[in-house]
Amino acid sequence: MTTPALPRLGYAPWGADLAELTAAGRLAEEAGADTLWAAELHRSATVTAAALACATTTARIGTAVALAFVRSPMTCALEALDLDELSDGRAVLGLGTGVRRLNEEWHGVRFDHPAQRLRETVECVRAFVARCADGDPIEAGGPLTALRVRGYRRPLPRRTRVPVHLAAAGPLMTRLAGEIGDGWIGHELGSPAHLRETVLPALRAGLATAGRTPDDLEVVASACVSVHPDPAEALRRASGGVGFYASVRTYAPLFAAHRLAAPQGRVAEEFRRPGVRAGDLAGAVDPAMTRALTVCGTPDQVADRLTGYAGLADSLKITPPVHGLTPREIRESQAHVLDLIRELRP
Repeated sequence: MTTPALPRLGYAPWGADLAELTAAGRLAEEAGADTLWAAELHRSATVTAAALACATTTARIGTAVALAFVRSPMTCALEALDLDELSDGRAVLGLGTGVRRLNEEWHGVRFDHPAQRLRETVECVRAFVARCADGDPIEAGGPLTALRVRGYRRPLPRRTRVPVHLAAAGPLMTRLAGEIGDGWIGHELGSPAHLRETVLPALRAGLATAGRTPDDLEVVASACVSVHPDPAEALRRASGGVGFYASVRTYAPLFAAHRLAAPQGRVAEEFRRPGVRAGDLAGAVDPAMTRALTVCGTPDQVADRLTGYAGLADSLKITPPVHGLTPREIRESQAHVLDLIRELRP
């Protein structure tokens, strides 16, 4: 019996500034990471991805994720095309909806019917990328998000289709990723069991709806990976991210699916205390939550746990622990993760 191979390993580099982040991206590429992922929170995902594209030569460059509704579909498509040009055809456009408060209060955009809005956004982006060099009118989308372009021609796009991956945690969005996405990107908190028992069936349902096969979809699982010679220290460093997400109501179903609703509720209660910030919740996190939802431990322990994704995912997006940690701790954690990627390289 043949043992399934470990998924390809991607990495989301960290840096206190873009120079440090791109340097980490180069090290990850040299270590064997097949994709470098740029997040959108403290920085713009597309600008960060552009910096990574200019600093590297072989790894794919993806956004994980760019917020789909805070840009117009045309701007989103233009950024995807620019990234594809900068990276010499290595771009992957990872889109996500974000949560209601982020969209409506931070960005001032509508969040109604997010699944349908995302479907229409992807249709618009793909139509523009495919046809922007023709000079012909482009019409796409629907009642929530529409594209109506006339009198426009973009010279010399590199590709007429840039892969669009959709980030999804809930069942509706996950089915949508299976139905229309070139790939699915998982949340950094999760487990192989959740991927196998909950996510993959939803992706298969979406594929079946569209008459597609598993070969039409790249499954990109994600994992917060904390490596340290002392397993207790590895667990402590990973706990900050668990506390951060436990404070967000949107992710309650993810904790419930892992039978962690009660400890997640206690973290949320701690967050409601005056003066407590989301990045300071590591101490309120039950160690069982961190062990269930992250990959933490010694290098050997982490390498062994990553084999749980073999045969389930095509690629694994690794993020180092960052929440509630000092820059020194994050740099040390990042170095340990890059060493692990180098050791696991085929």
